[in-house]
Amino acid sequence: MVVTMNNNQIKQLIEKVLKNDARLWYGKETDLNETLLIDLVEKIDVKIIDLLLQEKDLREKFFVKIKDVYVFKTNDFRFFMEENKIDNSYTAYKNRIGLTDGKKFLKDTNDIVLDFPYKECVLEGGQSTEEGTDTYFKYSEKSEQYEEKQGKRKEIFFNSVLAHDEIDRLFDHKAMINWKRYTKDGEQEVKEIKRDEDGTIKENLIIKGNNLLALHSLNKQFVGKIQAIYIDPPFNTGNDSFIYNDNFSRSTWLTFMKNRLEVAKELLSNDGNIFIHIDINQTHYLKLLCDDVFGGNNFVEELIWAYGSPSGGRAAGAKPVNIHDYILHYSKNYSGRKQNKTFIPYSDKYIKDWFKYKDEDGRKYQRRMRGKDENGKSLWIKQYLDESKGVPLSTVWSDIKQVYADPRAYKDNQSQYTELEKKFTGGQKPEALLKRIFEMCTDEGDIVLDYHLGTGTTAVTAHKMNRQYIGVEQMDYIKELTLKRLNNVIDGEQGGISKSINWQGGGDFIYFELAKWNETAKEKILACESLKELIKFFDEMYERYFLNYNLKIKDFREKVVTEEEFKNLTLDEQKKMFVALLDNNQMYVNKTEMADKKFGIDKKDQNLTSQFYNNEK
Repeated sequence: MVVTMNNNQIKQLIEKVLKNDARLWYGKETDLNETLLIDLVEKIDVKIIDLLLQEKDLREKFFVKIKDVYVFKTNDFRFFMEENKIDNSYTAYKNRIGLTDGKKFLKDTNDIVLDFPYKECVLEGGQSTEEGTDTYFKYSEKSEQYEEKQGKRKEIFFNSVLAHDEIDRLFDHKAMINWKRYTKDGEQEVKEIKRDEDGTIKENLIIKGNNLLALHSLNKQFVGKIQAIYIDPPFNTGNDSFIYNDNFSRSTWLTFMKNRLEVAKELLSNDGNIFIHIDINQTHYLKLLCDDVFGGNNFVEELIWAYGSPSGGRAAGAKPVNIHDYILHYSKNYSGRKQNKTFIPYSDKYIKDWFKYKDEDGRKYQRRMRGKDENGKSLWIKQYLDESKGVPLSTVWSDIKQVYADPRAYKDNQSQYTELEKKFTGGQKPEALLKRIFEMCTDEGDIVLDYHLGTGTTAVTAHKMNRQYIGVEQMDYIKELTLKRLNNVIDGEQGGISKSINWQGGGDFIYFELAKWNETAKEKILACESLKELIKFFDEMYERYFLNYNLKIKDFREKVVTEEEFKNLTLDEQKKMFVALLDNNQMYVNKTEMADKKFGIDKKDQNLTSQFYNNEK
């Protein structure tokens, strides 16, 4: 009688055989490194193939004999290992939602790719904060529907990772809603979007929504027109004020950065600059990534911002007290360009010549022409950068210290200085830091961009310095904090750099939001407090939102969620399953679909969206 081994027995036999290869084991041969195993198998590692071949049952299972030669069935082995993982956790159940065609996992086919090496993929990336208020959805037993609420919540955001084969309409232009213009006279209706003679939008813009999708929506209107980009992205320390998906492993964090930097490069003008604020945790990896995206020959410098002193309240530890961050500075074409086979350096357009002239008091400055008088004579002004007498600007900036939220920004109404703002003081960068960066490489009227806007320091500084700005932020505190700061600037607040530049107030900006769709479903999933609530939401999710076409929805609803193994998953893992059902290409409403009544976008917002895109078809 022939006894057929079941999958569990085969898995145990594989582990027994592979005990003879020390490379594959963590610790004291207790945990098999399956990732390394698959990697070695795909490289046809001789030792591993030989170990498997020597065992009769494994030879019959994973090899085919052609004449006198045994050929290893790599795909069959990989599929078996993935399908029979030891744990019954989220990973195992993820494979139950249709990630197989019965023979292979879909990630191993060329038709549909749902799981993949991250480098060539897109990390859409959600964002959350542990501090402050946020909008969320909670199911009400009384009304039997989800109600929008405000307050602090514990939430888990999940990486939305897509392979390029999976992307169809992710980067399409998005519909824009809730347009408002803010001026000294308060909030006003947006009636038109101002443009200059060549059609470039001449408005300060604050955009709420996913920054990757916002960058793609900005692309055609601002491609090659941004003079400076400053970003202060999550540092990937696990302790950020802004907590992104799963605190990001290094590979996903670099993918997250890469996706956005590639679009940012397109937006930069030929003589534009980008400054990326980072700390020791990822700076060296980020430098290599930026060399790849921008070109190593376009690296200008690594600025060191020494923001504090060891005695500034930080506790001593087993290693030196860290008191600095890094700012990586790249230019679009720092190395120059060729014109008629002649090399023309761009460097004079990037870093202003701050040390050409010396003032009476020893400070060095540059002369800037500000036009001509009525007789045609050139008008010149002096601009200083480093305030220390006779000390050239170096790559170590120790004269600008970390700041805390400045109550002076609220003039006589200190009650406006909210607890939320106090909690964000550690995350705010000083306006003086941004002022120096903008003075290095921009003039008045130039466009600057910050797509990790946070509390709004970049926009605030640019507003005071008469630079046109674009800021993108996904979190709801943008309304309570960022917009409020900018409105105080318009009213003439005297914090930050205001006194040094004699800021008197004025100006305006436009605020709008990317219109959410599946993103709303995701928020509702994250707000559920039990599996019961998740299951109750399923019917609404199925009927109202866009789900992945290649997932076994019926099987998931009728079988998977009822199984004890699924019930034993953590609530966070169960939420991941539900989020995985959503079509990531439809997280926001596309411009071409905004007239569909199902999305509820009014005519005014549709008209302004069309205006923004200059009525492009």
